Amino acid sequence: MKDLSQDEWVEQLKKDKNAVVLDVRTMDEVEDGVIENAMHLDIYKGQEFISALEKLDKTKSYYVYCRSGNRSGQACAIMDELGFKKAYNLDGGILQWTGDLVSYK
Repeated sequence: MKDLSQDEWVEQLKKDKNAVVLDVRTMDEVEDGVIENAMHLDIYKGQEFISALEKLDKTKSYYVYCRSGNRSGQACAIMDELGFKKAYNLDGGILQWTGDLVSYK
């Protein structure tokens, strides 16, 4: 797991052909908008969250964010424990995001 600044996160994401953007906020938060192409898994779902993570492809790179960077940091730590080799936390979360947001589909 690695904490990345927004600039690092965006730059690395652009170059990564094996990337998945993962939003770990609540559904209420997600309704305010997401980073484009984000997959949503609510970290507050507990075992349901862990079960969903276990179904993901561990060979991919995951760019994880939440509201402030705390929950996404926790999510990255859980992913590390589950055997994910490439999980990147957006430091500062969506609160410091200056890019565009789109409606969650």
